[in-house]
Amino acid sequence: MDRLKAMQVFVAVVKGGSLSAAAAALDLSRPAVTRCVAELEGWTGARLLHRSTRRLTLTAAGEALLPACRQMVELADGMRAAVAAPDAALSGQIRLTASHSLGQTQLAPAVAGFVARHPGVSVDLVMADRTVNLVEERIDLAIRIAVELDPNLIARRLCDCHSVVCASPAWLAAQGAPRHPAELAKVNCLTHSYFGKSVWRFHGPDGAPEAVAVGGNLSANDAMTLLAAARAGAGVAMLPVVLAAPALAAGELVPVLEGWTPQLAGVHAVYASRRHMPPASRALLDFLVERFVADPAWGPWSPARSA
Repeated sequence: MDRLKAMQVFVAVVKGGSLSAAAAALDLSRPAVTRCVAELEGWTGARLLHRSTRRLTLTAAGEALLPACRQMVELADGMRAAVAAPDAALSGQIRLTASHSLGQTQLAPAVAGFVARHPGVSVDLVMADRTVNLVEERIDLAIRIAVELDPNLIARRLCDCHSVVCASPAWLAAQGAPRHPAELAKVNCLTHSYFGKSVWRFHGPDGAPEAVAVGGNLSANDAMTLLAAARAGAGVAMLPVVLAAPALAAGELVPVLEGWTPQLAGVHAVYASRRHMPPASRALLDFLVERFVADPAWGPWSPARSA
């Protein structure tokens, strides 16, 4: 049995939703598609599809096998392309996910530059302010900002992400500017649902760590929403400098806690498999590393940036 062909057929059946659709997509007869699926089931020793008169659905074994089959098919396609034309342009589709704020402000311009360089590649941007399951949602790369990642994840650090604690001039005029992190426990803090929800961490002027419990009457799972709330005078926010810099430069927000450095986070690219990454995905990963590391927008805030 040509196991690779059987895997290709299985992937096409799932994508098309039927044996007939897979047959049309692969230019095969329907009996040939049926035979390939049956042979793959025989090789794995498990039933992969529930067949009914109306539709096909994956069994538990089919769901478990599908990601590996997709990776094998993509790897084989990449190998064939590399051997046939080593200098040929990259091609294929990449599914890329990130939060709305990161996607809109940084990732979309970066991807625009990448596809301009590689016109044979298409990128499907999936914006989601939640942790996405890479395998279930067929994501090639997930860009995440975090202090620490699950050690079981496969990831590459793109760059550092500095934060700044800030508030609007009107809020500071009414409430006064906090001068020590401990004072944050007594003021209204705008918190992120997934990042520093209840504790903000700093390093002091002498490098010593400091943690303070924070809370307030507004939280959100999107940093751009917190930025808008801070500009409107709702309270104090800890925001990525890359997002807050325009408002800081315009005087719409004012940094506080001079001398105290918010805990450093990292921008990470997370992916499902190190060995089976398609060439286009690897090229995008390298492109993002090169672009993000060289971009001063990810650095710490200083008044000189607004000059």
